[in-house]
Amino acid sequence: MSAAENIRREQAQERASFITVSEYRVELDLSRQEEGTTTFGSRTTVEFCAEGDAIALAAGTWNDFIAESLQEVTLNGERLDPAELYDCTRLQLPHLKEHNVLTVEGTAFYSSTGEGLHRFTDPADGEVYLYTQFEVPDSRRVFAVFEQPDLKAHFSFSVTAPEHWRVISNSPTPAPTSAGEGLSRWDFSPTPVLSSYVTAIIAGPYRGTESTLTNSEGREIPLGVYARASLAEHLDAEDILKVTREGFAFYEKQFGVPYPFEKYDQIFVPDFNAGAMENAGAVTFLENYVFRSAVPQAMVHARAITILHELAHMWFGDLVTMRWWNDLWLNESFAEFTSTLAAAEGTEDFTEAWNAFAALEKNWAYKQDQLSSTHPVMAEIRDLDDVAVNFDGITYAKGASVLRQLVAWVGQENFMAGVRSYFEEFAWSNTELPDLMRHLTAASGRDLETWTQAWLQSPGVNTVVTEVETDDAGLITSLRLRQLPDAADGLLRPHRVGVGIYGTGEHGRLVRTGYAELDVDGALTEVTELVGSHRGELILPNDGDLGYCRIRLDEQSAAAAAARLSEIADSLPRTLLWTSFWETVRDGMMPASEFVELLIRHLHAETDSSVIRTLLRQSETAVGLYVHPEKTQQVRRRLSATLKELLETAEPESDRQLQYLKALMVHAEGEQVQFLQDLASGEAVIAGRTLSGAEADTDLRWELLTALASHGIDGAEELIAEAAEQDATANGHLARVEALAARPDAQVKAEVWEAAVVGLTRSHSEQPDADSEQPYTNSEQRRAVAGFKRVQDKELLAQYAPAFFEQVPTVWAEASKELAMTVVTALFPTWAASEETLTLAETTIDEVQEEHPSLARMLGEGRDELQRALRAQQRDS
Repeated sequence: MSAAENIRREQAQERASFITVSEYRVELDLSRQEEGTTTFGSRTTVEFCAEGDAIALAAGTWNDFIAESLQEVTLNGERLDPAELYDCTRLQLPHLKEHNVLTVEGTAFYSSTGEGLHRFTDPADGEVYLYTQFEVPDSRRVFAVFEQPDLKAHFSFSVTAPEHWRVISNSPTPAPTSAGEGLSRWDFSPTPVLSSYVTAIIAGPYRGTESTLTNSEGREIPLGVYARASLAEHLDAEDILKVTREGFAFYEKQFGVPYPFEKYDQIFVPDFNAGAMENAGAVTFLENYVFRSAVPQAMVHARAITILHELAHMWFGDLVTMRWWNDLWLNESFAEFTSTLAAAEGTEDFTEAWNAFAALEKNWAYKQDQLSSTHPVMAEIRDLDDVAVNFDGITYAKGASVLRQLVAWVGQENFMAGVRSYFEEFAWSNTELPDLMRHLTAASGRDLETWTQAWLQSPGVNTVVTEVETDDAGLITSLRLRQLPDAADGLLRPHRVGVGIYGTGEHGRLVRTGYAELDVDGALTEVTELVGSHRGELILPNDGDLGYCRIRLDEQSAAAAAARLSEIADSLPRTLLWTSFWETVRDGMMPASEFVELLIRHLHAETDSSVIRTLLRQSETAVGLYVHPEKTQQVRRRLSATLKELLETAEPESDRQLQYLKALMVHAEGEQVQFLQDLASGEAVIAGRTLSGAEADTDLRWELLTALASHGIDGAEELIAEAAEQDATANGHLARVEALAARPDAQVKAEVWEAAVVGLTRSHSEQPDADSEQPYTNSEQRRAVAGFKRVQDKELLAQYAPAFFEQVPTVWAEASKELAMTVVTALFPTWAASEETLTLAETTIDEVQEEHPSLARMLGEGRDELQRALRAQQRDS
């Protein structure tokens, strides 16, 4: 983000103290959609009031609009000269009055990076699809706006577009009127007061399903679920609507506030950068949630959680909005927590949601909280550049974990009572942290000031260790929980945790034989309720996963868990133990190859799809990064053979079988590579099905071909070309990009690096001409980078470690933010784990710290992971 595009917090505060916005009327001309179209027409009329003395009114303020050009600017009836007042980002507005009317007419750019108004042409049918993505600062790429969340207003959109399109916005879609020459115009009614970043326009020949629901106040709410026409046959709208209905019922009951908007549309859009976006009444989703092929149940669960997360935002974020981005957690932490709560308590199919939360969210949060970039849940956001890098595991996963702990501490009914009164006071306005905590304090009767300081305003994660003493009969004489300070600031925090004792039960399984739930505060807490109990096989702190803390088992419990992990009857305690073992690997206490042996022995017993998916992803990190290089092939061969055995013994067409197959494609070694080749040729089958030819599961076959391409098998290019011909869709195109980039050829890697990294500064420093070679879109870049890194011999990428550090400052300064972030996060050279790479990282961080602090932060995260990898490899040796 250039300096001109950035907005500092103090600038936003000053502008908000000076002006109040009442209404926007936005007219978009999307009529030109022939091939090569790069711009559209935008006309905005905004009414706002200004307060101040004569000097302040004369000095004025600024309006935000990133555009190709401005044709006309009128302020209070007087024409202004854009050449004098506009720098392609900010429009200066001098000589304000108490009441002002500003009209800005300009030409804006379509995006190919998922920012602003994204334009996508579907290769399946040649149709054009548009959608907006405005979070954080990109409504200004579509219309003239005061770009900050606390300047809410009413928005009225008018759109001219091809008459066969569907146009969706925050208000219900009106009947279009003819605009002649195959065009129509849609004039939407004004929205309630909204922040500009949750407004939206989605336009194109989207298809889907429409329905209604009756909400808690008896109002009929129209529902819509849409996708591109070429994907519509795969859109399981009824399943999506089922989760949506369950979420409506749960939230309206818990929040005590009826759904605040007139309708609720959910649109699955191409080239999306995030999982979803909470546009008021018009939520957009990543198109990966439209399943063309069989997917693990973990993906179905993830989609349900995302649906519930975005629905929660209609209250947390859209109805009540943070004043500035330092309170982003007020949106994301609450939506993350309540979506899992809603799944567990309000749905029919996802009642085990807290287990997936423990496997996915907690692991994400613990990892993020141990980086040098860790920050309080309520982060210090100095400017817009800071915001982009704070959509992270602290804001989402740790914040949600902390809220779950708060609910356990104050009680769910008290917590929701505070939330209800918070909504009642602040509906349609902006808030800050103290506003919410005041209501939670009043409802719970607890003083939350100390809790707020410890959990929301301080970074870091504590570790809880069990210390146990027994008599000769094995009865507990003393059981203590010792809390270790975190590395960030040394705090000891208050926790609400459970402690479980597990012993051998019926059928030889390990079952819970004792349990206590208590508050932990300070360095040492006695668990008196379990004194006199038999200590069993293992003692599990934070049983039930109420608390946000890492756990470390006593020596006997750790040995029992390693030996009998698959014998534990319930999934959640197994998940907590897996997490504990994984943390010891990341801490350099357990050799990574030993963790892989645990997987080999116990993976077969896992039943939760999200847990299996997490463990298999951890196996990729363990083998690819933490195992000592001299042992990597041996460990991979062991794991590969086990996955093949599990694949053969799993129930046909089961979730486990699918996940084992996907993992085998990642880890295949030796004879397992030949097995994959046989699958591709039709000589081998799985559950009676082949992965050869047009009848194969399309997306799974692409994964298979990418795996084979990475091994450099003969004929890979021909197989990829054949698959691309059979799957002439946007999905097929992206899969082809990744598969071709995976080929172990130095020239291939060089070409991908040129396009995905070096070419960004040329291609995206200015908008390309229609006739020039088009750069990667955001989706193409992500897939190309994934293929680039898919190597069996890391030496193939050795030269790109120094090239990364040489080129990344320029990429960050000049490229689209989304493309630049992909380069920094996905291409940080952890594949070249060495002291030399570490030195390059440290040097580059020092060089960019002053000019690009957000880049320095992201590079620091990569450096931290590199240091962990080196420690883990040393331990594994």
